[in-house]
Amino acid sequence: MTMTQFNPAHDGAHTSFATEMSYGSYLHLDQILTAQHPNSTAHDEMLFIIQHQTAELWMRLVIHELNSTREALQTHHFEPAFKMLTRVARIFEQLNNAWDVLRTMTPSDYTHFRDHLGKSSGFQSAQYRQIEFILGNRNTHMLAPHSHDAAVLETLRAELERPSLYDVALDLLRKTVPEETSSKDAWIAVYRAPQDHWALYQLAEKLVDLEDYLRRWRFNHVTTVSRVI
Repeated sequence: MTMTQFNPAHDGAHTSFATEMSYGSYLHLDQILTAQHPNSTAHDEMLFIIQHQTAELWMRLVIHELNSTREALQTHHFEPAFKMLTRVARIFEQLNNAWDVLRTMTPSDYTHFRDHLGKSSGFQSAQYRQIEFILGNRNTHMLAPHSHDAAVLETLRAELERPSLYDVALDLLRKTVPEETSSKDAWIAVYRAPQDHWALYQLAEKLVDLEDYLRRWRFNHVTTVSRVI
């Protein structure tokens, strides 16, 4: 067996972490990397689990960014809000790309562990539901899949008590255009004279960009399910 004799410590790299925080301890990798528990012996179930776990991690960041975006807009801190909305759009771009990995699994591969999943599905993702609620797609009937988890239900109900991100955008719009103007006509006015409403114009473009990535993600979800399941 060939072994290299290179010692990174000779180049000044820190290699002793017995009493210091390490990369693994900072990221709690001992918990993350032991959170995959396949219910079958099928090789591809690990892919299925990690695909969804990583998606949930990205959605955790989306919620973090959207909550801060909403707060920034409410206090008229537009530039930080625009930056965070750009980040959220890029996260959904990342989530879109991840479907290509799952598509390497064939319908035949999936059948080897499908019966071990019970009634669980992505439809029950509490974080995705929270993202929908934050953005403004709100439906109290969608609380039902989460009624078995009191903590999750409380989080989602609390979100419904807050103004959605789009509510905040409309509130900013109403402060700029005559009160009797419909939101549709108000946005048209913004787009006809963006130089006069630059912050609102940028906000609208960021929201359209995000909606486009989110719509593609949902479409890719549907087509992947059709392809694999």
